[in-house]
Amino acid sequence: MKLKLGIPKGSLENATIDLFRRAGFNITTSSRSYFPAIDDPEIECMLIRAQEMARYVEDGILDAGLTGRDWVEENEASVVNVADLIYAKQSFGKVRWVLAAPESSPFQKVTDLQGKTIATELVGATRRYLAKHGVTAKVEFSWGATEVKPPVLADAIVEVTETGSSLRANKLRILDVVMESNTQLVANKESWEEEWKRYKLEDIRMLLDGAINALGKVGLMLNVHKSDLQPVLAVLPALKRPTISHLSDDDWLAVNTILEETTVRTIIPRLKKAGAQGIVEYPLNKIVM
Repeated sequence: MKLKLGIPKGSLENATIDLFRRAGFNITTSSRSYFPAIDDPEIECMLIRAQEMARYVEDGILDAGLTGRDWVEENEASVVNVADLIYAKQSFGKVRWVLAAPESSPFQKVTDLQGKTIATELVGATRRYLAKHGVTAKVEFSWGATEVKPPVLADAIVEVTETGSSLRANKLRILDVVMESNTQLVANKESWEEEWKRYKLEDIRMLLDGAINALGKVGLMLNVHKSDLQPVLAVLPALKRPTISHLSDDDWLAVNTILEETTVRTIIPRLKKAGAQGIVEYPLNKIVM
């Protein structure tokens, strides 16, 4: 049996392949093929644009795929949300679709755009957002470079952003957040009802969640004399509680814990001063809770 899995082509492609690598799956792409190789004989991959993924999953062409919640809602696709995977092309957070207008414009809120023109790639969701606010405006599909369209080609835009830097660079001001989005692993409803495919997807979900949990974290192990244990523990934050085990010398203990990578450079010197010895930092691929 094969699980037909869609991998998002484009901006999320590299981040998704790296996440699968951390989860234990090696995916190899080729510029000449839309069918990447994967080192799991039970999975068959296909590269699909994230904008189209939910439709192909809904129709059963794919058993499952990774795409944004924004594109599931844009297509109003009826699929099973197997997992919310909080990662994006640049960061480990969610992205926002925002309504933005030129800094020099008089627009301050969505109702100021009555009768105006809005450019976006997210046409359906934008129209529903405007209708919710009682605003009638012309919503045009944008093929790209949306940030440069106001004020000549559009009065405002609805565009996706992680940091807002591109909007600021183009002298645009955010008026409102249309929606937040994150990557989702979605499944075809009939495929989800098949026991083998559901179990396979649940295994993939667990491994991907574990890989995301490990992002930005490292393991730390060290030795400490019993008399210095409490001072060392006072320095040491932990995911839950540090693991403490005895060494062959009964007066010494081994301590193992997980830390945010950004804190290690300040914690290791403090650990050394508190009496820790043999401190080893190591990378993590997965943390399965």
